[in-house]
Amino acid sequence: MSSEEEKRKIIHIDMDAFYASVEQMDNPELKGKALAVGGNETRGVVSAASYEARKFGVRSAMSGIQAKRLCPDLIFVTPRFDRYKEISKKIRKIFHDYTDLVEPLSLDEAYLDVTENKKNNASATLIAKEIRERIFKEVGLTASAGISVNKFVAKIASDYNKPNGQKTVNPDEVVGFLETLDIRKFYGIGKVTAERMYQLGIFTGLDLKQKSIDYLEHHFSNSGKYYYNICRGIHNSQVKPNRTIKSVGAERTFFENLTSEVFLEAKIITIANELEKRLRKNKIAGKTITLKLKYSDFSIQTRSKTLLYYISDKSLIIDVAKELLYQERLKNSVRLLGISLHNLNNETKQKTEPKQKSVSVQLQFKFE
Repeated sequence: MSSEEEKRKIIHIDMDAFYASVEQMDNPELKGKALAVGGNETRGVVSAASYEARKFGVRSAMSGIQAKRLCPDLIFVTPRFDRYKEISKKIRKIFHDYTDLVEPLSLDEAYLDVTENKKNNASATLIAKEIRERIFKEVGLTASAGISVNKFVAKIASDYNKPNGQKTVNPDEVVGFLETLDIRKFYGIGKVTAERMYQLGIFTGLDLKQKSIDYLEHHFSNSGKYYYNICRGIHNSQVKPNRTIKSVGAERTFFENLTSEVFLEAKIITIANELEKRLRKNKIAGKTITLKLKYSDFSIQTRSKTLLYYISDKSLIIDVAKELLYQERLKNSVRLLGISLHNLNNETKQKTEPKQKSVSVQLQFKFE
């Protein structure tokens, strides 16, 4: 780790069970109860779960049927994304009282670079504590925080004392902290990769650190160098406040599986209406349209077409989506349908502004 990196002070703020906590805040009758946002006991997928539900094993991306089986008293509520975005804006306003170097990852988490900050406070730990206290006082929700010399370690640390806690990993503690962690805790190592590492005898950060870069590149290709660096606490990515939207999409999970393209046509119109609203709101258009089909066996198929021109009008989106729908026969009955636009016109603008630092974000919401 370079001396310059050791001087950086990065905070990762992560709201605690954000969607579920907002619902419990707005409806006191839900406080203290096992709650799932999204899905229902017969269909759909859980978007978020309260900590009371998590004790039973309920997790996001889990089917509503499985969640109800694990927690018979589980209460399902419909997501209210407009409300979540409203709360998220209030929280980000607090962040900007301390620094303009704020990089949102989603509605409920963000990185802050407070190496130099508006409060002239030399302690990132105290800044994180003050931010969490303000969020609770001004918004009514709890947040957790991780503080360290880079984004990678800060993100891991924010999960260490959840909920409503924080952890600081000082420069001289980074390597030791990472060596003792299970590699499943490493941001960027998913379930499949973790299983592969286990098979290779890599269980902790220390095990990973003992592998050469050649070994890791041989087994994990281009990701090998990333794994080699992160187990040593090396992660030089800066906090980047400017984000470029890379795709915009909308999708719908059906209460009953649909078996015919005729029925799916009507759903395409509904989804395209929603997609057009999002495109207009963000003042962007795209050339590549992708149709996503999730079948009753949970297998996913995507079909895409790239046009010679940018589109954002729902009628054009509908025409292309229907063409993709009839591109080939359905493999099975369909439980979810989605439409997204990629290859956006804001990417052309980005290329003409090389000094603009940015990272990508995907605008994708599910609605039942």
